[in-house]
Amino acid sequence: MAKTQVSDVIVPEVFVPYIIERTAEKSRLIQSGIIASDSEFDSLANDGGRTVNMPFWEDLSGDDEVIKDDAPSVPDKITATKDVAARVMRVRSWKYNDLARHLSGDDPAAAIGELVAAYKARRMQAQLLSVLTGVFGAASMAGNQLDLHITSGGGSPTLDNVLDGSSFIDAKQTLGDSKDLLTAIMMHSQVESLLLKLDLIDFVPDSTGKAMLRTFQGLQVIVDDSITTETVDSKTVYTSYLFGQGAIALGNTRDSSPVDGGFGTFELEFSREALDHDSIMIHRWGNILHPRGVKWTDSSVADDTPTNAELATSANWSRVFENKNVRIVRVRSNILA
Repeated sequence: MAKTQVSDVIVPEVFVPYIIERTAEKSRLIQSGIIASDSEFDSLANDGGRTVNMPFWEDLSGDDEVIKDDAPSVPDKITATKDVAARVMRVRSWKYNDLARHLSGDDPAAAIGELVAAYKARRMQAQLLSVLTGVFGAASMAGNQLDLHITSGGGSPTLDNVLDGSSFIDAKQTLGDSKDLLTAIMMHSQVESLLLKLDLIDFVPDSTGKAMLRTFQGLQVIVDDSITTETVDSKTVYTSYLFGQGAIALGNTRDSSPVDGGFGTFELEFSREALDHDSIMIHRWGNILHPRGVKWTDSSVADDTPTNAELATSANWSRVFENKNVRIVRVRSNILA
Protein backbone atom coordinates (compact mmCIF):
# COMPACT_ATOMS: atom_id res chain seq x y z
CA MET A 1 0.00 0.00 0.00
CA ALA A 2 1.36 3.41 -0.96
CA LYS A 3 1.73 6.02 1.77
CA THR A 4 3.04 9.56 2.02
CA GLN A 5 6.31 9.82 3.95
CA VAL A 6 8.35 12.76 5.20
CA SER A 7 10.77 12.07 2.35
CA ASP A 8 7.91 12.71 -0.07
CA VAL A 9 7.06 16.05 1.50
CA ILE A 10 10.61 17.36 1.95
CA VAL A 11 12.51 16.74 -1.28
CA PRO A 12 16.27 16.68 -0.54
CA GLU A 13 17.28 18.11 -3.93
CA VAL A 14 15.04 21.11 -3.23
CA PHE A 15 15.45 21.35 0.54
CA VAL A 16 19.26 21.55 0.68
CA PRO A 17 19.74 24.44 -1.80
CA TYR A 18 16.88 26.24 -0.06
CA ILE A 19 18.58 25.85 3.32
CA ILE A 20 21.90 27.12 1.91
CA GLU A 21 20.11 30.19 0.56
CA ARG A 22 18.14 30.76 3.75
CA THR A 23 21.29 30.39 5.87
CA ALA A 24 22.90 33.17 3.84
CA GLU A 25 19.84 35.35 4.38
CA LYS A 26 19.96 34.83 8.15
CA SER A 27 23.73 35.17 8.59
CA ARG A 28 24.71 38.62 9.79
CA LEU A 29 28.26 37.83 8.70
CA ILE A 30 27.25 37.21 5.10
CA GLN A 31 24.83 40.14 5.06
CA SER A 32 27.60 42.46 6.28
CA GLY A 33 29.91 41.34 3.46
CA ILE A 34 32.49 39.83 5.84
CA ILE A 35 31.87 36.36 4.43
CA ALA A 36 31.65 36.21 0.65
CA SER A 37 29.92 33.22 -0.87
CA ASP A 38 32.19 32.45 -3.80
CA SER A 39 31.37 30.17 -6.75
CA GLU A 40 35.06 29.41 -7.13
CA PHE A 41 35.17 28.23 -3.53
CA ASP A 42 32.00 26.20 -4.13
CA SER A 43 33.90 24.38 -6.86
CA LEU A 44 36.93 23.89 -4.63
CA ALA A 45 34.75 22.62 -1.79
CA ASN A 46 33.33 19.96 -4.09
CA ASP A 47 36.68 18.76 -5.45
CA GLY A 48 37.23 16.36 -2.54
CA GLY A 49 40.17 16.02 -0.16
CA ARG A 50 40.59 17.32 3.37
CA THR A 51 42.44 20.46 2.23
CA VAL A 52 42.21 22.73 -0.80
CA ASN A 53 45.29 24.28 -2.46
CA MET A 54 45.06 27.79 -3.96
CA PRO A 55 48.32 28.76 -5.71
CA PHE A 56 49.08 32.44 -6.31
CA TRP A 57 51.96 34.56 -7.59
CA GLU A 58 53.82 36.70 -5.09
CA ASP A 59 53.99 40.40 -5.93
CA LEU A 60 56.96 41.79 -7.85
CA SER A 61 59.59 43.59 -5.74
CA GLY A 62 63.03 45.20 -5.96
CA ASP A 63 64.29 48.43 -7.54
CA ASP A 64 64.17 49.21 -11.22
CA GLU A 65 67.46 49.55 -13.12
CA VAL A 66 69.04 52.31 -15.12
CA ILE A 67 69.45 51.37 -18.78
CA LYS A 68 73.14 51.20 -19.69
CA ASP A 69 74.81 50.68 -23.04
CA ASP A 70 77.66 48.70 -21.50
CA ALA A 71 75.83 46.39 -19.04
CA PRO A 72 72.82 44.09 -19.42
CA SER A 73 69.75 44.09 -17.24
CA VAL A 74 69.84 41.51 -14.44
CA PRO A 75 66.65 39.41 -14.64
CA ASP A 76 64.73 38.74 -11.45
CA LYS A 77 62.22 35.94 -10.90
CA ILE A 78 58.56 35.67 -10.02
CA THR A 79 57.75 33.28 -7.19
CA ALA A 80 54.67 31.13 -6.77
CA THR A 81 53.33 30.04 -3.40
CA LYS A 82 49.98 28.78 -2.16
CA ASP A 83 47.18 29.48 0.23
CA VAL A 84 45.50 26.40 1.73
CA ALA A 85 41.95 26.02 3.10
CA ALA A 86 40.47 23.34 5.35
CA ARG A 87 37.46 21.39 4.13
CA VAL A 88 35.09 20.99 7.08
CA MET A 89 32.35 18.32 7.21
CA ARG A 90 29.52 18.36 9.73
CA VAL A 91 26.35 16.41 10.57
CA ARG A 92 23.29 17.02 12.76
CA SER A 93 20.28 14.79 13.21
CA TRP A 94 16.85 15.25 14.76
CA LYS A 95 14.39 12.63 15.99
CA TYR A 96 10.67 13.16 16.54
CA ASN A 97 7.92 10.87 17.77
CA ASP A 98 4.59 10.25 16.09
CA LEU A 99 2.70 10.70 19.38
CA ALA A 100 4.32 14.09 19.96
CA ARG A 101 3.22 15.16 16.50
CA HIS A 102 -0.35 14.07 17.08
CA LEU A 103 -0.65 15.59 20.56
CA SER A 104 0.95 18.89 19.59
CA GLY A 105 -1.15 19.24 16.46
CA ASP A 106 1.93 20.45 14.57
CA ASP A 107 4.47 18.91 12.22
CA PRO A 108 7.98 18.52 13.75
CA ALA A 109 9.52 17.92 10.33
CA ALA A 110 8.17 21.24 9.06
CA ALA A 111 9.44 22.99 12.22
CA ILE A 112 12.92 21.53 11.71
CA GLY A 113 12.90 22.70 8.12
CA GLU A 114 11.96 26.19 9.25
CA LEU A 115 14.55 26.39 12.03
CA VAL A 116 17.56 24.67 10.48
CA ALA A 117 18.71 27.70 8.45
CA ALA A 118 19.00 29.90 11.55
CA TYR A 119 20.72 27.02 13.34
CA LYS A 120 23.29 26.66 10.57
CA ALA A 121 23.91 30.41 10.52
CA ARG A 122 24.74 30.24 14.24
CA ARG A 123 27.01 27.24 13.71
CA MET A 124 28.79 29.04 10.87
CA GLN A 125 29.41 31.96 13.22
CA ALA A 126 30.82 29.59 15.86
CA GLN A 127 33.05 28.01 13.21
CA LEU A 128 34.35 31.42 12.14
CA LEU A 129 35.15 32.45 15.73
CA SER A 130 37.14 29.22 16.14
CA VAL A 131 39.01 29.99 12.92
CA LEU A 132 39.81 33.52 14.10
CA THR A 133 41.07 32.27 17.47
CA GLY A 134 43.47 29.92 15.70
CA VAL A 135 44.55 32.46 13.08
CA PHE A 136 45.43 35.15 15.62
CA GLY A 137 47.26 32.67 17.81
CA ALA A 138 49.78 32.25 14.99
CA ALA A 139 52.96 34.31 15.41
CA SER A 140 52.81 35.36 11.75
CA MET A 141 49.65 37.39 12.46
CA ALA A 142 51.22 39.64 15.08
CA GLY A 143 51.20 42.58 12.64
CA ASN A 144 47.41 42.52 12.43
CA GLN A 145 46.79 42.93 16.16
CA LEU A 146 46.43 45.78 18.62
CA ASP A 147 46.53 45.01 22.35
CA LEU A 148 45.12 47.83 24.47
CA HIS A 149 44.35 45.93 27.67
CA ILE A 150 46.21 46.17 30.98
CA THR A 151 49.00 43.61 31.11
CA SER A 152 50.61 44.21 34.49
CA GLY A 153 50.72 46.51 37.46
CA GLY A 154 47.13 46.39 38.59
CA GLY A 155 44.90 49.41 38.70
CA SER A 156 41.68 50.09 36.85
CA PRO A 157 41.43 50.38 33.06
CA THR A 158 41.55 53.89 31.63
CA LEU A 159 40.64 55.26 28.22
CA ASP A 160 44.07 54.10 27.05
CA ASN A 161 42.92 50.50 27.56
CA VAL A 162 39.58 50.62 25.75
CA LEU A 163 38.43 50.64 22.15
CA ASP A 164 37.33 54.17 21.26
CA GLY A 165 37.67 56.57 18.37
CA SER A 166 41.40 57.14 18.86
CA SER A 167 42.43 53.51 19.36
CA PHE A 168 40.21 52.54 16.42
CA ILE A 169 42.43 54.66 14.19
CA ASP A 170 45.47 52.80 15.55
CA ALA A 171 43.80 49.47 14.87
CA LYS A 172 43.01 50.42 11.27
CA GLN A 173 46.58 51.61 10.77
CA THR A 174 47.90 48.06 11.24
CA LEU A 175 46.76 47.57 7.62
CA GLY A 176 48.60 50.69 6.41
CA ASP A 177 47.29 52.01 3.13
CA SER A 178 44.80 49.11 2.94
CA LYS A 179 42.90 50.35 6.01
CA ASP A 180 40.08 51.87 3.96
CA LEU A 181 39.10 48.34 2.89
CA LEU A 182 37.68 47.66 6.37
CA THR A 183 33.88 47.60 6.37
CA ALA A 184 32.63 45.82 9.54
CA ILE A 185 33.53 45.13 13.15
CA MET A 186 32.43 42.25 15.38
CA MET A 187 32.43 42.93 19.12
CA HIS A 188 31.12 41.75 22.48
CA SER A 189 28.02 43.49 23.83
CA GLN A 190 30.07 44.89 26.73
CA VAL A 191 32.32 46.70 24.24
CA GLU A 192 29.27 47.96 22.36
CA SER A 193 27.76 49.25 25.64
CA LEU A 194 30.93 51.21 26.37
CA LEU A 195 30.89 52.73 22.88
CA LEU A 196 27.22 53.66 23.37
CA LYS A 197 28.13 55.43 26.62
CA LEU A 198 30.89 57.27 24.74
CA ASP A 199 28.28 58.22 22.10
CA LEU A 200 30.32 56.52 19.37
CA ILE A 201 27.64 54.19 17.97
CA ASP A 202 25.45 55.56 15.18
CA PHE A 203 22.20 54.12 13.89
CA VAL A 204 21.52 54.30 10.16
CA PRO A 205 18.67 52.79 8.09
CA ASP A 206 19.43 49.72 6.03
CA SER A 207 19.05 49.59 2.24
CA THR A 208 15.29 49.07 2.62
CA GLY A 209 14.90 52.07 4.91
CA LYS A 210 13.30 49.90 7.61
CA ALA A 211 15.76 48.23 9.99
CA MET A 212 18.40 50.34 11.73
CA LEU A 213 22.02 49.28 11.41
CA ARG A 214 24.58 50.02 14.10
CA THR A 215 27.81 51.59 12.88
CA PHE A 216 31.05 52.57 14.60
CA GLN A 217 33.33 55.01 12.80
CA GLY A 218 31.65 54.05 9.55
CA LEU A 219 31.94 50.28 10.05
CA GLN A 220 28.88 48.07 10.43
CA VAL A 221 28.69 46.63 13.97
CA ILE A 222 27.97 42.95 14.63
CA VAL A 223 27.43 42.15 18.31
CA ASP A 224 28.09 38.59 19.49
CA ASP A 225 28.63 37.50 23.10
CA SER A 226 30.05 34.15 21.98
CA ILE A 227 33.36 35.90 21.28
CA THR A 228 35.75 34.41 23.81
CA THR A 229 36.91 36.64 26.66
CA GLU A 230 40.18 36.31 28.58
CA THR A 231 41.40 37.28 32.04
CA VAL A 232 44.69 39.20 32.13
CA ASP A 233 45.97 40.82 35.33
CA SER A 234 42.61 39.98 36.95
CA LYS A 235 40.81 42.09 34.32
CA THR A 236 38.44 40.81 31.62
CA VAL A 237 39.84 41.26 28.13
CA TYR A 238 37.38 41.59 25.24
CA THR A 239 38.24 40.75 21.64
CA SER A 240 36.92 42.71 18.67
CA TYR A 241 37.55 41.91 15.01
CA LEU A 242 37.72 44.40 12.15
CA PHE A 243 37.00 42.96 8.70
CA GLY A 244 37.37 44.03 5.11
CA GLN A 245 34.84 43.18 2.43
CA GLY A 246 35.12 39.48 1.55
CA ALA A 247 37.85 38.83 4.11
CA ILE A 248 36.40 35.34 4.61
CA ALA A 249 35.65 33.14 1.62
CA LEU A 250 32.82 30.63 1.79
CA GLY A 251 32.34 27.56 -0.36
CA ASN A 252 29.54 25.02 0.14
CA THR A 253 29.83 21.34 -0.73
CA ARG A 254 27.02 19.62 -2.58
CA ASP A 255 26.38 15.88 -2.68
CA SER A 256 22.89 14.88 -3.76
CA SER A 257 23.81 11.26 -4.44
CA PRO A 258 21.27 8.75 -3.05
CA VAL A 259 22.22 6.84 0.08
CA ASP A 260 22.50 3.06 -0.13
CA GLY A 261 19.64 1.25 1.59
CA GLY A 262 17.98 4.41 2.84
CA PHE A 263 15.75 7.29 1.86
CA GLY A 264 17.03 10.63 0.66
CA THR A 265 20.55 11.76 -0.18
CA PHE A 266 23.90 12.10 1.54
CA GLU A 267 22.98 15.70 2.43
CA LEU A 268 19.50 14.94 3.72
CA GLU A 269 18.62 11.40 4.77
CA PHE A 270 15.51 10.04 6.47
CA SER A 271 15.37 7.06 8.81
CA ARG A 272 12.59 5.32 10.68
CA GLU A 273 12.47 3.41 13.99
CA ALA A 274 9.01 1.96 13.51
CA LEU A 275 8.62 0.10 16.82
CA ASP A 276 9.41 3.28 18.73
CA HIS A 277 7.20 5.37 16.43
CA ASP A 278 10.18 7.65 15.76
CA SER A 279 11.33 9.41 12.60
CA ILE A 280 14.88 10.73 12.13
CA MET A 281 16.10 13.47 9.82
CA ILE A 282 19.88 13.53 9.20
CA HIS A 283 21.46 16.63 7.64
CA ARG A 284 25.10 16.52 6.51
CA TRP A 285 26.98 19.46 5.07
CA GLY A 286 30.48 20.62 4.30
CA ASN A 287 32.10 23.95 3.66
CA ILE A 288 35.24 25.96 3.25
CA LEU A 289 35.19 29.00 5.55
CA HIS A 290 38.59 30.50 4.94
CA PRO A 291 40.36 33.75 5.91
CA ARG A 292 41.97 34.83 2.66
CA GLY A 293 45.75 34.86 2.91
CA VAL A 294 46.19 32.69 6.02
CA LYS A 295 47.16 29.13 5.17
CA TRP A 296 45.67 26.09 6.89
CA THR A 297 48.70 23.91 7.77
CA ASP A 298 46.69 20.84 8.85
CA SER A 299 49.47 20.04 11.33
CA SER A 300 47.30 19.14 14.32
CA VAL A 301 44.14 17.31 13.24
CA ALA A 302 43.15 13.95 14.70
CA ASP A 303 40.48 12.84 12.22
CA ASP A 304 39.62 13.37 8.57
CA THR A 305 38.04 16.78 9.11
CA PRO A 306 38.87 19.39 11.78
CA THR A 307 36.75 20.09 14.85
CA ASN A 308 36.11 23.66 15.98
CA ALA A 309 38.73 23.12 18.69
CA GLU A 310 41.28 22.19 16.02
CA LEU A 311 40.27 25.19 13.92
CA ALA A 312 41.09 27.26 17.02
CA THR A 313 44.59 25.72 17.31
CA SER A 314 47.28 28.24 16.31
CA ALA A 315 49.66 25.54 15.02
CA ASN A 316 47.21 24.92 12.17
CA TRP A 317 47.57 28.42 10.68
CA SER A 318 50.30 30.48 8.98
CA ARG A 319 50.01 33.77 7.09
CA VAL A 320 51.03 33.70 3.40
CA PHE A 321 49.82 37.13 2.20
CA GLU A 322 51.38 40.41 3.27
CA ASN A 323 49.90 41.56 6.57
CA LYS A 324 47.97 44.44 5.03
CA ASN A 325 46.44 42.12 2.43
CA VAL A 326 44.90 39.95 5.15
CA ARG A 327 41.80 42.07 5.70
CA ILE A 328 41.28 41.21 9.37
CA VAL A 329 42.49 43.01 12.50
CA ARG A 330 42.14 41.84 16.10
CA VAL A 331 41.79 44.33 18.97
CA ARG A 332 41.96 43.21 22.60
CA SER A 333 40.74 45.75 25.14
CA ASN A 334 39.23 46.28 28.56
CA ILE A 335 36.12 48.23 29.44
CA LEU A 336 35.85 50.99 32.00
CA ALA A 337 34.79 49.91 35.47
